[in-house]
Amino acid sequence: MSGEPAGRVLIASNRGPVSFSLGDDGRLTTRRGGGGMVSGLSALAGRAEVLWVCAALNDADRAAARAAPDGQLDVSLTADGAPPGGPASVVRMLDIPAPVFDRAYNGVANSTLWFIHHLLYDTPNRPLFGLAFRREWESFRAYNAAFADALAEGAGPRRAGARAMVQDYHLTLVPRMLAQRRPGLPIAHFSHTPWAPVDYFALLPDDVAREVLEGILGADHAGFHAQRWASAFLDCCEAMLGARVDRAAQTVRHAGHTTTVGVHPLGVDAPQLRARAAADDVQAHVSALTQVAGDRKLIVRIDRTELSKNIVRGLAAYRELLITRPQWRGRVTHLAFAYPSRHDLPEYREYTATVQRTAREIVDEFGTEDWLPLVLQVNDDYPRSLAAYRLADVLLVNPVRDGMNLVAKEGPLLSERGCVVVLSREAGAAAELAEGALLVNPYDVSATAQALHEALSMDSAERNRRGALLAQASAACPPQRWLAGQLSALEATALR
Repeated sequence: MSGEPAGRVLIASNRGPVSFSLGDDGRLTTRRGGGGMVSGLSALAGRAEVLWVCAALNDADRAAARAAPDGQLDVSLTADGAPPGGPASVVRMLDIPAPVFDRAYNGVANSTLWFIHHLLYDTPNRPLFGLAFRREWESFRAYNAAFADALAEGAGPRRAGARAMVQDYHLTLVPRMLAQRRPGLPIAHFSHTPWAPVDYFALLPDDVAREVLEGILGADHAGFHAQRWASAFLDCCEAMLGARVDRAAQTVRHAGHTTTVGVHPLGVDAPQLRARAAADDVQAHVSALTQVAGDRKLIVRIDRTELSKNIVRGLAAYRELLITRPQWRGRVTHLAFAYPSRHDLPEYREYTATVQRTAREIVDEFGTEDWLPLVLQVNDDYPRSLAAYRLADVLLVNPVRDGMNLVAKEGPLLSERGCVVVLSREAGAAAELAEGALLVNPYDVSATAQALHEALSMDSAERNRRGALLAQASAACPPQRWLAGQLSALEATALR
């Protein structure tokens, strides 16, 4: 990271960099979080004084928060788990009342805002914004206010050099609330999701839509993974707020305040990922998966069972491949790792059941005594996922919509076979990977099946050429650079 951040950096996210579990003996154990966001933001540890504010997500988290002074936990945020050896790193977990958290997180964040930005509603039936939603929205306000209060307190009365970095759709109201509590504090907000086009965003009640937009515009800088999401946000600000939008400068002027809008694509820490993929536990899975596949080609997908990931259409495309291209029967195996997600919501439970039923139908239709056409795994296993990347001939990533999608970037960096990526054009990653991937319309099952055939049939020279392009693009903006770009953009706002 260029330069050394000065002063305190305040980070806010729903899920923190650590979580807790309660053992049979009643003792709390700590687990460090994963993912690009945690890796990027944790890069600050040892370089700046970090206060990371997050929510307690389970009973063990709540117990840890209650046992710590002011809910502040002294934990290491460094990648290797060693003490930072520099400025202090503190995590503050907010013990938000469970009913308030549930209404805010499940009712609004995951059942409303997520559905809006990923265009997931069955519009003849949903959404339905009535009294129940209004109660959920009040809880969403209270949940965001708890974060704003904690950040304002953490910044101190007039702490020199403090900056706040607010993460994602769960906390869209925080920037405005924090700016009101701490005028002059530099604030950035980053959206890890797509942003809905104006007509779809307008499904929200008018006052809620304005409050979401004005919440983010409380920040001095708003970041997105791709230009199309940033442009959609600018469109919404202009159409729904009447804000003054300068598209050349990518700024929004509203209520006397200017917010810059930037594009910060998140990539992969290639050396760290490759080192993890070389570990013994991953190698054990490589051996096991090799036995399952034999000398067949492997189509791999790795996702959460999340509605936007489009797993069912991906399975339908694989089935159509086997129907229309019978030469692949017995010569290819599909490894589909679909890990549990949001089972508190009925739509997700039903979707998981559909995934499992579709997978069984494919096995029943095409399987033989010596060929298992599809292996579906629904239990989360990170080392196994890394092993699958290493063995992949084809990586299928076909989300309906995705803010970025790091799976599309991790696979090419680890594949030992020069995997071809069949990628939805609706993923944010498509903006960076278009030259090397085979782009598909995620709704077009036949086109996806054709792309799978093309990928399986591709000669080694073309596979290697595309694989090199994908690997280069995937590693171009590692988490540390992603973070540094946002800090630089936030610092630039102070010079206006």
